[in-house]
Amino acid sequence: MSIYIGMDYGKKRIGVAYCDDSETFCFGLPTLLRTKVPLAETLNQVLALIDAKKAVALVMGLPRNMDGSEGFMADAVYDFADALLEARPELLVYLLDERLTSKIAEQHIRESGKAPSRHKGLIDEEAARGILADFLKTPLERRNRYEL
Repeated sequence: MSIYIGMDYGKKRIGVAYCDDSETFCFGLPTLLRTKVPLAETLNQVLALIDAKKAVALVMGLPRNMDGSEGFMADAVYDFADALLEARPELLVYLLDERLTSKIAEQHIRESGKAPSRHKGLIDEEAARGILADFLKTPLERRNRYEL
């Protein structure tokens, strides 16, 4: 089995999670801040996380609308995936439909007694965990590998 990193990519923050090597449990990591941080630095932070966890692949949430069309952030996700693959061509990157992950994460935060508006980073972290957990439930033949 393998360790994967899950990511909920946003303009202001990137939620991050990883799974254990049995691919059973997903754990949140501190949310990465994107505001006032150059893209190259964000890229290096993500690559450092992949190295630190000895992850074999990165799973990025791909924002889709309820009708299945790509959401407004899809281009930013593709651009970041491209930058990762340009920096590290051997990296495996997967894209997974992330519809409703932030809403579900927000509900989990609310159920824990916290105000979602005051815990945006936790929402992003929880969304990344959800993306990764959904990916791990996806049969191998249905996993959508992204390539340049």
